[in-house]
Amino acid sequence: MVLCKKWTLAKPFIGKVTPDNFKLVKEDIPEKLNDGELLCEAVYLTVDPYMRFEAETGNAVGNTLFGEQIAKVIVSKNAKYPVGSIVRLRAGWRTHTLVKDSEKEISRSAEMGDLPLSLMMGAMGMPGMAAYFGFLELCQPKAGETVVVSGAAGAVGSLVGQIAKIKGCKVIGFAGTEEKCKWIKEELGFDFAYNYKKTDVDTALKEAAPDNSVDCYFDNVGGMFTVKVLTHMKTFGRVSICGSISNYNDTSVPTGPLPFFSIMKSQLRVEGFLVLKWYSRWEEGETAMLQWIKEVRLF
Repeated sequence: MVLCKKWTLAKPFIGKVTPDNFKLVKEDIPEKLNDGELLCEAVYLTVDPYMRFEAETGNAVGNTLFGEQIAKVIVSKNAKYPVGSIVRLRAGWRTHTLVKDSEKEISRSAEMGDLPLSLMMGAMGMPGMAAYFGFLELCQPKAGETVVVSGAAGAVGSLVGQIAKIKGCKVIGFAGTEEKCKWIKEELGFDFAYNYKKTDVDTALKEAAPDNSVDCYFDNVGGMFTVKVLTHMKTFGRVSICGSISNYNDTSVPTGPLPFFSIMKSQLRVEGFLVLKWYSRWEEGETAMLQWIKEVRLF
């Protein structure tokens, strides 16, 4: 038997997430496998904001926390995945997983070569695909355009800003600390970086994008921040809504002001997305991201 540790949902997320929302459970998994099965040990687990949404809507109390992981095959009766193989699973927060149907349970994995495996959970994983498809498909950026990214130091936002630079755009990023702002500007190449806790959004955009010249906005935070950004957008601007982290801890429905007048007046195209809508095209996104990483254009 192999001892598996898994983190389950102890109670629903209401307001701020605390340790009381989680429960560590131990279980034994048999090492004697049937033909076609394999036993995997986690190497990396993901911790992403979308997990909260999954737990609130589709993951009952007592279930293992949802999410992807990179794992190593430690016992195998599947010729396709010998011992030592690296696989990507949607197994959640657990140390060991018995895979009975590899075709359904194992996600396609890119050939990483000498690159860190952790990239498969970042730039080559769900955050990377959200950045690649959510930005390029919905914002359709053109060289010379101005792009605003909120949550710009996060897993998705930091990639969106870099992709925008690769596409020849001027990029304005907002983050929550001076250290994060320094990182996205000096290390990632953002043209402007503002600490939204110290600099008002209106003041920042009047400086970095005067005369309502924002073409594209990639939204990770929602709330009043987004309401303000929309007032600085150019006519026919494009908005991609990836998240709303400013509201995740709210215990009541947020009230106005609502941005509908700005959307109407500037004839904005606003679209939200769930990244799995492009799952059939992930190989395309992974190939592009991997190439940019190898070219040292994406960090």
